[in-house]
Amino acid sequence: MAGAVAYEEQRRRQVEENRRKLDQLKLHHLSAALRDAAVDPKPSPVKSAKRKPRGPPPGDAPPRRSGRVASLPEQPNYRFEDTYGVLEKSIRGSRTHTTRSDLIDRVYATEEARTYATDMAEQLQGKLDPRHPSFVKPMTQSHVTGGFWLGLPKQFCTRHLPKRDEWITLVDEMGAESDSYYLARKWGLSAQWKAFAINHKLVDGDCLVFERIDRAKFKVHIIRQSSYYK
Repeated sequence: MAGAVAYEEQRRRQVEENRRKLDQLKLHHLSAALRDAAVDPKPSPVKSAKRKPRGPPPGDAPPRRSGRVASLPEQPNYRFEDTYGVLEKSIRGSRTHTTRSDLIDRVYATEEARTYATDMAEQLQGKLDPRHPSFVKPMTQSHVTGGFWLGLPKQFCTRHLPKRDEWITLVDEMGAESDSYYLARKWGLSAQWKAFAINHKLVDGDCLVFERIDRAKFKVHIIRQSSYYK
């Protein structure tokens, strides 16, 4: 019992000592001021100052630009409507000349039809005059749409075709002739091959037999991939 009383007396003295020190430091006044400020804060004079609303610029006022941009010459004012109109006309014009390359118009041969046309072309090649060099060329999309570039077998070109660029005559099965430009260093037909492909309605999967009947003239035999379905 005596020990408990002594403890209480010691605690009371410690509390009074702490209160005396707080009075000396005036911390209890600072604590009260902080508590009052949290309950009723005063607005900041900087934040309370209202900014004057900015009205619309005058109609004749020049657009605002930085000093670096302002030193540059005035740029033309492009409108989206004008640019889009030019692009639309360009696209429409190009479509009238590239309908063959349109994905909707493309024909995609099945492997069965492609193989059939190639087999028929090889059989036809075996019946040609052996004195006329020939080769078989299956058609792919790059040959008959889009790029219209026809690469030829390199070995055939080095043996039987001119050593420099030259026009070559292509003769179809009806006897109609057309020219195409042969690029010797690239072993292929470029200029006017597109016209031949379009005029003869060549599609992916068709197979051609090129029979050389003169130094720079070929008889072209066409085997249609569509014949597989007949």
